[in-house]
Amino acid sequence: MSATAPRLAPLWRITPVTTSLALASRVVARNLRVYRRGWMYLLSGFVEPFLYLLSVGVGLGHLVGGLQVGGRAVTYAQFVAPGLLAAQAMNGAIFDTTYNLFYKLKYAHTYEAVLATPVGTNEVALGEIGWALARGTTYGAAFLGVMAGLGLVLSPWGVLCLPVVALVSFAFAATGMAVTSFMRSWQDVDSVALALLPLFLFSGTFYPLGVYPSAVAWLVRVTPLYQGVDVLRAFSTGTPSWSVCWHLAYLLALAGLALAITSRRLRRLLAP
Repeated sequence: MSATAPRLAPLWRITPVTTSLALASRVVARNLRVYRRGWMYLLSGFVEPFLYLLSVGVGLGHLVGGLQVGGRAVTYAQFVAPGLLAAQAMNGAIFDTTYNLFYKLKYAHTYEAVLATPVGTNEVALGEIGWALARGTTYGAAFLGVMAGLGLVLSPWGVLCLPVVALVSFAFAATGMAVTSFMRSWQDVDSVALALLPLFLFSGTFYPLGVYPSAVAWLVRVTPLYQGVDVLRAFSTGTPSWSVCWHLAYLLALAGLALAITSRRLRRLLAP
């Protein structure tokens, strides 16, 4: 080969997808630098579900007794823990793409500076969702480790809980960002908590569907958090079935639709 032969350009320079992901990673890195001084906000997200698990799952579990999951007898703590794991993934992901994102959009005008760089609106969407996904997955991984330590993971299927946690985080992060792109005031943002509370309480997190009236049970079955709760409970107790595929497809479709809406809305809000 001639010594004067031209060198090939790095792959990230010639592959649009790779370039987009590389630029999105800069948004993630920026958020990480911001939180270096606000690490207490991140730490607080680990504490709440542990308190729920100890007070409701372990404490109240002595009064509730055993339950049936997929034909297998489990304790109340073993029943509640996967539901709290799904809620942990949801909360860890969605608050970054609602409260924090709204402040950046409407008050800090963060993205006006970001878009002055090679980063575009698609990369902003991917980066913010990626950061929220990482946060929700980290919270979930820590909680899953505690579950395993307390003997609340009953099957080797439990190793699949972590990728499901990542999918739940992704779905709620993308949904939160899509919803935030339509918000106009802090009153709109406060409605997020109003929506999350019934999801947390009535998505099969604390009670089996059999305790609800039939119409309410069917309504619960179509809520997004229930999909994650049911899959995580099936894997942690070792009782998976083909319904898991439906739940996973639901979460993937939700994430894809929300990501498409987010990209379109950000172009309308931010692009000149």
